[in-house]
Amino acid sequence: MKKKKVIISVISDLVTDQRVHKTAQCLHEQGFNVLLIGRKMKKSAEMPPRDYRVKRVVLPFETSFLFYASYNIWNFFFLLFNKVDILHSNDLDTLFPNFLISKLKGIPLVYDSHEYFTGVPEIKKKPFVRFVWGSIEKYVFPKLKYVYTVNQSIANIYEGLYNVKVGVVRNVSFLNQENLSLDRSTLPEQNVIVYQGMLNMDRGLEEVILAMQYVDNIKFIIIGGGDVEHKLQELVKQNNLESKVEFTGKLQYKEMIEITKKATIGISVEKPTNENYIYCLPNKVFDYLHAGIPILTSRLIEIESIVTKYDVGTFLESHIPKEIASKLNEVINNKEQLIHWKKNTQKAALACNWQLESELIKNIYAKL
Repeated sequence: MKKKKVIISVISDLVTDQRVHKTAQCLHEQGFNVLLIGRKMKKSAEMPPRDYRVKRVVLPFETSFLFYASYNIWNFFFLLFNKVDILHSNDLDTLFPNFLISKLKGIPLVYDSHEYFTGVPEIKKKPFVRFVWGSIEKYVFPKLKYVYTVNQSIANIYEGLYNVKVGVVRNVSFLNQENLSLDRSTLPEQNVIVYQGMLNMDRGLEEVILAMQYVDNIKFIIIGGGDVEHKLQELVKQNNLESKVEFTGKLQYKEMIEITKKATIGISVEKPTNENYIYCLPNKVFDYLHAGIPILTSRLIEIESIVTKYDVGTFLESHIPKEIASKLNEVINNKEQLIHWKKNTQKAALACNWQLESELIKNIYAKL
């Protein structure tokens, strides 16, 4: 029997996008012929080997409206002139061309919303941009049949807005034996806090960097890249914090996790300044748990629920740098509490993992 061909569209460069990798791998293992398409930028790393096929397009623009327009035009014609049985769109910035092709070819479309897109801080103060994306969403979303997103809070928002059933597939990590066998009863010799993910506005990173002025014997490692990366690097230089703050840039997933495993605590301190962050449940939270390190986080609805349920960390009550520093010192100096949280991360990893979470994707595709 011939395998059904699935084309998965995403606007990232694919290298560090674990959600789309896990989805593509899941479908490959279910017997689908998978092609994952994204983009290649000037600073993109080489793709690691994958079990499924990958295509990355080089576009004349890498930012602004022209980038999104060029990607969507290219995406439309690529999907139009390639044989495909099922379309899989990741996020609102790939949805419109996928929707049009699904109608033209009469084939099913699966939509994975990675975030509450129209609530992201990057477009909060750009009313025209927000209007454009919002108009696309309002037109397309009510017509979708197969939709899922990253947590129940965002699913509830979409269901309330568009009266469409929305499933939930959280950004959880693969469960593997290597991580399960980690020693969770001892702490690293060096006190290290780690952040992994996108470096964007309102993620609380400026304040954590400034807090490093008021702590001793703690190193802050920032893994990732993004819009405010250079601003953060300048902030470190201006405050003579080069010995306390290290930027690794974007790393392959395995490299990132190896650094994370050696940290004392992982942070996810986004500010509740926009709807997307208020309801976020980032994959770094689960990466920290699978790497066996406790979490220091803002009191954001979905993250607070995980941290409280499994007793794997604590919360920031303020984004004032001196108060962050006080909290860091309190956490780092309570070794007994850290080990207690660290041990509990295994229970959380066993309950929150991709092997369990991907069942919804399998169920959707079993119908197609």
